Amino acid sequence: MDSFERRTFMKGAAVSALVFTVGGTDVLLTAREAYAQNVPLKVLAPGERAALEALGDTLLPGAKDAGLAHYLDAQLSVAPSECMLLIRTLDVPPPYTTFYRKGLEGLDQVSQKLHGGKFAALTPTERHGLVDQIRQKNPDGWAGPPSPFFYFVTRVDAVDVCYGTVEGFEKLSIPYMPHILPTRSW
Repeated sequence: MDSFERRTFMKGAAVSALVFTVGGTDVLLTAREAYAQNVPLKVLAPGERAALEALGDTLLPGAKDAGLAHYLDAQLSVAPSECMLLIRTLDVPPPYTTFYRKGLEGLDQVSQKLHGGKFAALTPTERHGLVDQIRQKNPDGWAGPPSPFFYFVTRVDAVDVCYGTVEGFEKLSIPYMPHILPTRSW
């Protein structure tokens, strides 16, 4: 990375920007901007995106608009050693994409079994009921990582994308006072 690119990257990091590819060019955008511009995802399939966004908004309203799928996709598209998701610190072996795919697949399978449709198609009441089940124990038919663990990890991801930024701290009226200013976002 030459010095201009590094300076540009460092500026982006101060506003929680990530690198997204738009029209074949790498650009710095926040996850919220990438969502608003409907930047194509690199890793997550459309059904996975729908399930993740529905789950994110169920866990923390606003996570979808904050760019949860874009945030997660951007982190899953880098080498595991560069990934800044919490999952990296929780003894889950890479590739981390497998964890999320299996969890979202399990969510849709249980949703199909209990409600006759994928999780993203459920009503808010049905979503909350199913999330309440997965946070406590694996529901019958769950085939993925332990559902309470999947719930925990995706909830942290939703909180990170909504509130783990300077802007997120401002929304909470909390001064952003890092001991050491991060050199890059997330």
